Amino acid sequence: MSCASCVGRVERALKQVRGVLDASVNLATERAEIRISDPDVRAEAIRAIEDAGYAVSSPAVELAIEGMSCASCVGRVKRALKAVPGVTGASVNLATERATITGRADIADLVAAVSEAGYQAHAVDPGRHASAGADLRKEQERRVLIRDLLLAAGLTLPVFGLEMGSHLIPGFHELIASTIGMTASWLLQFVLTTLVLVIPGARFYRKGIPALLRGAPDMNSLVAVGTLAAYTYSLVATFAPALLPEGAVNVYYEAAAVIITLIILGRVLEARAKGRTSEAIQRLIGLRPKTARVRRGAALAEIDVANVIEGDIVEVRPGERIPVDGEVIEGESWIDESMITGEPLPVAKAIGATVTGGTINQTGAFAFRATAVGSDTMLSQIIRMVEEAQGSKLPIQGLVDRITMWFVPVVMILAALTFGVWFLFGPDPALTFGLVNAVAVLIIACPCAMGLATPTSIMVGTGRGAELGVLFRKGDALQALQDARVVALDKTGTLTEGRPRLTDLVTVPGYERDEVLARVAAVEAKSEHPVARAIVAAAEAEGLVLPEVRDFGSVTGFGVSAVAGGDLVQIGADRFMAQLGHDLEALSGTAERLAGEGKSPIYAAVGGRLAAIIAVADPVKETTPEAIAALHRLGLKVAMITGDNRRTAEAIARPLGIDEVIAEVLPDGKVAAVRRLKEIGPVAFVGDGINDAPALAEADVGLAIGTGTDVAIEAADVVLMSGNLKAVPNAIALSRATMRNIRQNLFWAFAYNAALIPVAAGVLWPVSGVLLSPVFAAGAMALSSVFVLGNALRLRRFAAPMTERAGPAT
Repeated sequence: MSCASCVGRVERALKQVRGVLDASVNLATERAEIRISDPDVRAEAIRAIEDAGYAVSSPAVELAIEGMSCASCVGRVKRALKAVPGVTGASVNLATERATITGRADIADLVAAVSEAGYQAHAVDPGRHASAGADLRKEQERRVLIRDLLLAAGLTLPVFGLEMGSHLIPGFHELIASTIGMTASWLLQFVLTTLVLVIPGARFYRKGIPALLRGAPDMNSLVAVGTLAAYTYSLVATFAPALLPEGAVNVYYEAAAVIITLIILGRVLEARAKGRTSEAIQRLIGLRPKTARVRRGAALAEIDVANVIEGDIVEVRPGERIPVDGEVIEGESWIDESMITGEPLPVAKAIGATVTGGTINQTGAFAFRATAVGSDTMLSQIIRMVEEAQGSKLPIQGLVDRITMWFVPVVMILAALTFGVWFLFGPDPALTFGLVNAVAVLIIACPCAMGLATPTSIMVGTGRGAELGVLFRKGDALQALQDARVVALDKTGTLTEGRPRLTDLVTVPGYERDEVLARVAAVEAKSEHPVARAIVAAAEAEGLVLPEVRDFGSVTGFGVSAVAGGDLVQIGADRFMAQLGHDLEALSGTAERLAGEGKSPIYAAVGGRLAAIIAVADPVKETTPEAIAALHRLGLKVAMITGDNRRTAEAIARPLGIDEVIAEVLPDGKVAAVRRLKEIGPVAFVGDGINDAPALAEADVGLAIGTGTDVAIEAADVVLMSGNLKAVPNAIALSRATMRNIRQNLFWAFAYNAALIPVAAGVLWPVSGVLLSPVFAAGAMALSSVFVLGNALRLRRFAAPMTERAGPAT
């Protein structure tokens, strides 16, 4: 694919395949994503793409081959692999004992073929990602382009000098005429230009002419028609001048040759820039260590990281990268996790702590048990998530696709009209003027810039987000987040640490503090709620003996009850006590004081009577005030949604500057709260718990704290890998910067074509006598795509409003 027209063509071909529900094609990543109703549709979809004139590549598969001893073994393995249906190429290296296979054959079939030939084989890297497989192919394409550019430039320079020298250097025309003669000059230009068109320029004709014959012209068709028109006209002028009107015998070999050279130059610059758009992915892939030090029996072996299996004991020394995910079983250390979270400070790890593959061990040596390897590691999942976001298509792209579908045919019609108008109404030589201006119209049109405007910005923006610890799980969240007007925050675990601690326990007369705390802690030990854990931790810290518990029951959003030490114990919020018929008047003053201090009051009834009020406080995260201030600077309204009573909630919200507090919300009420906030404007909801999942899904954009539950992360559109709110303003600012960049690219792409196509057609001629040479048109067209890519690359320097340093970039 070379332009936006190709994208539309491939999408239409895929959508016509029976069983394909939807198709999305991305020019920048050169991938198609299809939703299918039947797994067998894949082969038919590939055929549809090939019938449309394009090729479907697949990442190379690398196998480790065991048992080869000589060159004849290499030949035997190679023949066995090539005989597998779907294999398009195979190379075998005896020194590395590796086989690289291209095509669409199953790995199981390849391994079986090697086994039948008398050798053993296994896949080298089960965690390999699509980006890694594409790098080699793109590098080969770049090398071919550079080779062709050098050849084209070497052949074009004499042609340009012979023809344009007479326009630029006084007396040069007479010099050529008096030495080699004009006929010889034209013949030399013919030979050199033919070589340019046939060798480096062949790519445009191989793709452009078949596309034209299928009635589906693309950018290659524009170049092919434009250059062939100039070349054919020059051929007639050279070998059959009598066929042309008097005064119209001119050659335009230099236009055809220079157009090919400049467009290949543009492709080289475009390929280099495209390579830089995916640098974030390449850096992430580069974070994976190649080897791991694994205990094998009594020995310590250094093995390929791809051969580490779950349960292996891996040793890590200071300064080394951790090879896979795992749980520490020996030793302790500090680990730099900035590549995952974007947080600059190292994190302490001791026995029982989890470690992540790709992070850097700093000070101590330790051993850990591997819990996730290959494609299951967090780093692999992050890479996969970023790849999916980079390949996604934003809603804004729909308009571009509709326009570019008709762009190339319209340009060809405009070129034909240009030729007709000049030929019929232009000055002499009208034929020459018509040809030159029609070729200029064909060449200056640039569907590439239109097709690259959106996907390149998405690639760079999502890559930069990954460096900042912001992962866009769904590409359209990148567009939706810029429109957010309200940021709604869950309190526990999002605004606060999520680790409450007991601060107060006030009993009514007739109850002993330690006895009440022991019974309450015994009941709460059956609950997983953070408040329950805080009460249990306080009782254990005081060395209290907890009585036995039976008949435990829970009422979601209200409280819990059980029989502890022979008495019925009921624990919960004021609404739970009111529902049970307990009079709270005796403790109302204490409750007001505690709530005013930002503490969450909880009541306990023992033996059917109100016994105590318990206060639990969840400290606000250190970074929360600064993050909320940053959200306000971005012009956003901040709301807090919590199950706490209103006084407690407002006591927490007031010093933080939160604009709106929605308190006393039951878990199933968060969705209703989000819907109410939508009346103000688009809502971004930030949460981390299981009970946040419905609200994350209901919000216009859901942002999950990466340290939260898997359920919350799955329901979210954006995952914030750090455990604090700093990533929220970063994500919103990045979304706005990326969308601004996309709009700049689209404005340039459309304004460029809208302004320069009429100029190329000659609208300035009647006013100023100015015409646009096809050579300059080719240069402008090549630079248009490069401009769009260069503008997208500026996002790599995006300065987040709240970051001390980046992760993988650093």
